Amino acid sequence: MSDVILEMRNITKTFPGVKALDNVSFSVKQGEIHALVGENGAGKSTLMKVLSGVYPYGSYSGEIHFEGKECRFHDINQSEEVGLVIIHQELALIPYLSITENLFLGNERSRNGIIDWNESVSRTKELLEKVGLPESPNTLITNMGVGKQQLVEIAKALSKKVKLLILDEPTASLNETDSEKLLQLLLQFKSQGIASILISHKLSEVSKVADSITILRDGATIETMDTHKDVVTEDRIIRGMVGRDITHRFPPRDSNVGEVIFEVKDWNAYHPIHEHRKVSDNINMHVRKGEVVGIAGLMGAGRTELAMSIFGRAYGARISGKAYKNGQEIDVSSIDKAIANGIAYATEDRKAYGLILIEEIKDNITLANLEAISSSGVINEPQELTVTREYRDKLNIKCSSILQLAVNLSGGNQQKVVLSKWLFSNPDILILDEPTRGIDVGAKYEIYTIINRLASEGKGIIMISSELPEILGVCDRIYVMSDGKIVDEMPTQEASQEKIMMSIMKKQEVAL
Repeated sequence: MSDVILEMRNITKTFPGVKALDNVSFSVKQGEIHALVGENGAGKSTLMKVLSGVYPYGSYSGEIHFEGKECRFHDINQSEEVGLVIIHQELALIPYLSITENLFLGNERSRNGIIDWNESVSRTKELLEKVGLPESPNTLITNMGVGKQQLVEIAKALSKKVKLLILDEPTASLNETDSEKLLQLLLQFKSQGIASILISHKLSEVSKVADSITILRDGATIETMDTHKDVVTEDRIIRGMVGRDITHRFPPRDSNVGEVIFEVKDWNAYHPIHEHRKVSDNINMHVRKGEVVGIAGLMGAGRTELAMSIFGRAYGARISGKAYKNGQEIDVSSIDKAIANGIAYATEDRKAYGLILIEEIKDNITLANLEAISSSGVINEPQELTVTREYRDKLNIKCSSILQLAVNLSGGNQQKVVLSKWLFSNPDILILDEPTRGIDVGAKYEIYTIINRLASEGKGIIMISSELPEILGVCDRIYVMSDGKIVDEMPTQEASQEKIMMSIMKKQEVAL
């Protein structure tokens, strides 16, 4: 029997006006971890959707062979039946159902048409033990962190007797600790003979666990490397992804920091559901004109909660404290008032909160400042088109047209549309929450360049990121958060990953 479990031959997939996949061939061996890398829009997700039946047989050309047999999947249920399971970047769990209910939703354990809860709970315990998650089967998904939810998704895949597991950016939302646990779990599955396809922009993780690495660029296969035989470096992978060398991961910037432009004092906020849990605890922070201030911390530290509570109380309950702009107290009690006072917040979840995916690029870009393109409540369409083209060119948004739907853009270009929307509102203070999450190295560099340009224009930038190298490479000064509190502050030239982590760990040791 061949050691190849999957072979995709000459896959071509075309959308109106765009060839997303151009004669791509791709194979995976039994029990290996095969990484699939490329820039946003390279065709990675499209290839996996073809494989899993999301794009059914007949909508593409080429062949798929799984365990030596040709497969013609017409939907995702057919691919799962043969043991091929995909976990998407956006987790498909229902928050107010329990772990057990989520694991067997649509795949219920039943007798005579009645759900057998004893068997379901017993099986859930077995699956949770396999993925190393010490939770009660009755725990609601909403009460779990993102890292644990990711493990529930993997347990759900195992419940379907998976033979080939596809993970699309599985660590994009995880801190370093949870990411490491997930990677170790993949290695454990490998020892059990389960093959995995890992799609990731975190090249250090890819290099760490992958047996093979396939690079896609512009819908075509560039090369496949065997990490046990070939000389594989991050620079080589990047060169294959973008078609050129990137000598610096972070563009150089001359800091020209001015007076304090924005400040919050004694800021407190509580969880909107768990009313006794404080998510922002007596926060005092500021940002100067032309300064990029980073907020570092582990997942659950309260960084996003702080940002959203400041931005018009978009999150939280019983919020108190004062906000100042140029030394004058301002009202940020609603999103409209925050925007009117020159504050913008680019969310970490661009698909759920940053964009209207079923609307066109032009509608998304002008959404936060319709007054600027309107007269007497009527939108001036020629002016809207002019503005949209200006931001498309300024931020290098790659699209077939400004009338293209946002849902059809790559992650990096969606992020640029989100930034365009808030830049068009002409803010003085821009809060960027995980601005490069789930996008490739080339698109990241472009985002960093945009941040530098905004800082050079005198805007105050607050940047939240889970990637410490990014915080250190982009920011002038860093706040460290843990458990809803700011536990340290340091200029970047005095900071390091080790120093930031030590600040976090010291805080957690004190709490214990």
